Amino acid sequence: MILEVATLHIKIGQSKAFKKAQKIIASMLGYISLEMKKCIEQEDKYILLVNWQTLEGHEIGFRKSTKYQEWKNLLHHFYEPFPIVEHYK
Repeated sequence: MILEVATLHIKIGQSKAFKKAQKIIASMLGYISLEMKKCIEQEDKYILLVNWQTLEGHEIGFRKSTKYQEWKNLLHHFYEPFPIVEHYK
């Protein structure tokens, strides 16, 4: 199992878009689960934790899919700055 960790700075008031986007990522092959946690000290900061069966499930299966374009269109304009994404095993 691979854990994708993304540190997100979301423009104030825009975190609700993740509810719709979560349905997109949850439909992907290799997806296991997702959690998003809000930072206590910084109002606009979150961590996104996504479990994947394999690294390729995220990097190729999701990021190279047409559904990723939907995800991107829903969310990418809400980030400031763009998130750092790392993978852990």
